[in-house]
Amino acid sequence: MASAAALLAANAAFAETTLTIATVNNGDMIRMQGLTDDFTAKNPDIKLEWVTLEENVLRQRVTQDIAAKGGQFDVMTIGTYEVPIWGAQDWLVSLDDLPAEWDADDILPAMRGGLTVDGHLYAAPFYGESSMVMYRKDLMDAAGLEMPEAPTWDDIAKAAEAMTDKEKDVYGICLRGKAGWGENMAFLSAMANSFGARWFDEDWKAQFDTPEWAATLNTYMDLMTKYGPPGASTNGFNENLSLFQQGKCGMWIDATVAASFVTNPTDSTVAEHVGFALAPDKGLGKRGNWLWAWSLAVPAGSDATDEAKKFVAWATSKEYTALVAENEGWANVPPGTRSSLYENPEYSKLPFAEMTLNSINSADPNNPTVEPVPYTGVQFVAIPEFAGFATQVGQEFSAALAGQQTVEEALAKAQTLTTEEMEAAGY
Repeated sequence: MASAAALLAANAAFAETTLTIATVNNGDMIRMQGLTDDFTAKNPDIKLEWVTLEENVLRQRVTQDIAAKGGQFDVMTIGTYEVPIWGAQDWLVSLDDLPAEWDADDILPAMRGGLTVDGHLYAAPFYGESSMVMYRKDLMDAAGLEMPEAPTWDDIAKAAEAMTDKEKDVYGICLRGKAGWGENMAFLSAMANSFGARWFDEDWKAQFDTPEWAATLNTYMDLMTKYGPPGASTNGFNENLSLFQQGKCGMWIDATVAASFVTNPTDSTVAEHVGFALAPDKGLGKRGNWLWAWSLAVPAGSDATDEAKKFVAWATSKEYTALVAENEGWANVPPGTRSSLYENPEYSKLPFAEMTLNSINSADPNNPTVEPVPYTGVQFVAIPEFAGFATQVGQEFSAALAGQQTVEEALAKAQTLTTEEMEAAGY
């Protein structure tokens, strides 16, 4: 009997599959880890191991592994930037065969389009975002102003001036200044789209020597130097979130996913005063908002693709959304991925739900700019070289914000280094 029991135990252990999941250390992903008992109860033959990393480290680790088909991870958390590049390289497993009840048709078209290559879905969105204006209604009221639902950059400048009170440590506007392709360049690339600027023309020639880019960067610098907080060149998403929650920002233009944080009275001192508006425009037909999704994908190097797909389907399902709502409340469910969420009467009561959806729907990664471009991506260019040279450009623009060089010098350096990188890459 003892030997039979040992054999059964051995067979059970042999049948168990371990999935190694690489993910980013943000609040939504940490919450997911805390809820995975639901998944393992339904799939007792699958064990989960987590590798949770800071965003920049995560990108480096998963990129190295997938390029070498190392098989270190079975599920990867990747962004809208990586999916079209890696899908085209056959580095990802198609998710076209996820179960019918997963309901691919429920995924918002903007999100599904950004994660699809040649008609095949290569990642499932865990949460999606655009960007929008978050502002202090109490400060606007005190200034005798009203924020339009669809403001222009002139509206933003007028409001920033009116709300700034540096003696009280209140600044009219907080924007990303920290260097990085996913930090200040995410904001500035989206802003540039609204000014008629673009990274490249249709012949892949860099465009930083144009009046449109000069207008973009000069407007940004003017806003930040007159009405922004001190030390803005080191502020990214997290730093500005903290400033806004402390009541030090009149406006903050950033990720729609931040809405639940700035309206949470536990963390935000101004929660009851926050209003929302679309990202600004210049009247040229494009708004300064981006499009992004943190998504789950299965690398081609995994030897447990079927089990990995089960996990991806669970974590990005309507049932998972309901699980989060039950445990954490509707304000904390992963936003921006499914039409059904925005049709839910409980979710639609949230003050940021409609503006988030409108912001996402207004971003078009296939036609991101006023003039035609040869690339896809709203706040990025979906080519492998982009992350490298865009980070360098971000360093130049951050140096200008810190007062270390002029706008003209920063743009000239951006033009030169981008041209050199593209020529070296064979464009």
